[in-house]
Amino acid sequence: MLVAAAVCPCPPLLVPEVAAGAAPELEPLRAACAEAVEDLLGSGAELIVVVGTGEQAEVWTEGGAGSFRRYGVDLAVRLPSGGVEGPQLAPSLTLGAWLLTQAEAKLPTHACAVPADAAPARMLGLGRGLAELADRVGLLVMGDGSACRSVKAPGYLDERAEGYDADAARALETADTEALAALDPVLAAELLADGRAPWQVLAGAAQGTGLGAKLHYAQAPYGVGYFVASWR
Repeated sequence: MLVAAAVCPCPPLLVPEVAAGAAPELEPLRAACAEAVEDLLGSGAELIVVVGTGEQAEVWTEGGAGSFRRYGVDLAVRLPSGGVEGPQLAPSLTLGAWLLTQAEAKLPTHACAVPADAAPARMLGLGRGLAELADRVGLLVMGDGSACRSVKAPGYLDERAEGYDADAARALETADTEALAALDPVLAAELLADGRAPWQVLAGAAQGTGLGAKLHYAQAPYGVGYFVASWR
């Protein structure tokens, strides 16, 4: 069953070497992510599953590796339970592996990529399945809010984005699985909110568990909604 979850965004700029001169601007976000991952690893979970978006549905159970070379940085990471080499992780999962590496995680770790346009019912079912992989499962859920929060945002300004992100932040802050399950995939796609599908995996895994929640961070630097939360 699910005993804990950490929700983090997945911008490459989380990695200081990628952010370079802009690294100090996101230090509060990094600190919040580190706190959430620490909460997750201290929950007594026996298995960690990293969930994020990918081009296609894919699962890593025997390790996985990723790198930040696409961003001009010669930095490689791997899932804690894998070898130096392994199947290539989706970019969102690579960020998750980096966060676990920073926390010196040692627990067995799987990873699961889900398409950004996956149907909510499918994500809820996947979450229920992941929660049954071990007696005590922890999820590291990687995903961003809307990328349409300002005129300089990747998706430009959309008046609906702030309200969408406020609803998502409220659900993450209160462990409201029904509210997460109700997020509209069409609206999420229009607002470039790729966290919708991973958050609904979390909702499926957490249904009926009675987990509490803490919201560590909810801001929109660079016009993209970033949220960090702990569920335990």
